[in-house]
Amino acid sequence: MSSSLNSRIVDLVAPAARCGEPGKTPKNGIASAGRRRLLLAMSGGVAFGLPAITSPAFANTDPTAGLKRWGNGEFRRFGFLVYEATLWAGDDPQRPPLALRLDYKRNLSGVAIAEASVKEMRPMGGDEASLKRWGEQMAKIFPDVKAGDSIIGHYRPDGAAFIYNGRPAGEIMEPEFARRFFGIWLDPRTSAPDLRALLLRRPVG
Repeated sequence: MSSSLNSRIVDLVAPAARCGEPGKTPKNGIASAGRRRLLLAMSGGVAFGLPAITSPAFANTDPTAGLKRWGNGEFRRFGFLVYEATLWAGDDPQRPPLALRLDYKRNLSGVAIAEASVKEMRPMGGDEASLKRWGEQMAKIFPDVKAGDSIIGHYRPDGAAFIYNGRPAGEIMEPEFARRFFGIWLDPRTSAPDLRALLLRRPVG
């Protein structure tokens, strides 16, 4: 938000292993080269320059304002805790507006987060041209993150906006992108159904 989410997200902004199962490899697995890239991404982060914000009003908006805090859960890869995810939403936690916050516990590459996001979005449908374009846009928005950083993804009816450590990072104002991106965590076809179940847990009271 979450933004936590990256790099196969990230491989990682995107789940590919079941939450709460340290050391368990995803059923489909990933190539050893992919694992090496992931471990390399985890090893360090670099400074990130925020892109220009297209919507001035976005900078003054709290994406969780007026929303209920729903569930939260941890995402692990190869037994490592990668991030903690927390969901804010209205009465329907799968429809906008909602906000998903990812609090990172590892260093990850922003480019890897974008690539992982595209990989996780592909099963949700969409043509390859759109996925390629969205991947390029996300690569410009998502920062390299380190342990302690957070990204909040704000799902709105007109698209998605992202906040990095409390500062606006960028927007992709396409409803179809937003639907598929947040489907990484909330769609029944997610590769991390256990995390999805935790996020959709109805808040007490």
